[in-house]
Amino acid sequence: MSIIAEFTVPAEQFALYETLCRATEMVVEVERVVTHGPDRIMPYFWTRDGDRETFETAARNDPSVEDLTKLDELDQAVLYRANWIQDVESVVYAYTETGAILLDATGQNERWELQLRFDSEGDVTQFNNYIDESEFVLDLTRLYHPSHPTTDSHCPLTEVQRETLVAGLKSGYYEIPRETTPSELAEQFGISRQALSKRFRRVHKTLAENEVNASLDGVD
Repeated sequence: MSIIAEFTVPAEQFALYETLCRATEMVVEVERVVTHGPDRIMPYFWTRDGDRETFETAARNDPSVEDLTKLDELDQAVLYRANWIQDVESVVYAYTETGAILLDATGQNERWELQLRFDSEGDVTQFNNYIDESEFVLDLTRLYHPSHPTTDSHCPLTEVQRETLVAGLKSGYYEIPRETTPSELAEQFGISRQALSKRFRRVHKTLAENEVNASLDGVD
């Protein structure tokens, strides 16, 4: 059975440390990560809220990344692609070595919040052993099976996902007819409409998966 772990980790052990130190208001949200072999990881990520020029200048001089490329600009958010440089002291390579899947990663002000999916508890143990041997500083905030999301009264959503869902409910996004538009709600978060749509898809997918898994648990 798969298991999901949520961590907070200093940016110096993940990526974009020097960038986040300089662009302290900037929020970085990883959209997806493409792995090309053991020594090349290419993330696609959105940025919002902070000073764009400060971020780009810092990122182009950040030793943890190379080949920063701006791909798209929508409303107040920008989509970038880059290469994360292999570093034995990076959590990036810890999770790729153990076969974990990065579900969500949000970085701001020198720290990241990560959500990883592991195929089994054995993979979690392997990851923890890797962490212990490397003396990383990770704070495990939550560990749960997708089919049991309510353990310890926790919601299965990440903090960003919960924030988005609550804002949608309060603003009337789910009412018929809608009391707010996707563009208005996206502007509230300072992100693009496309980024907001992706957030909602993740929210709905997570809630649907957990509902289905919970229902199947009750079937003999």
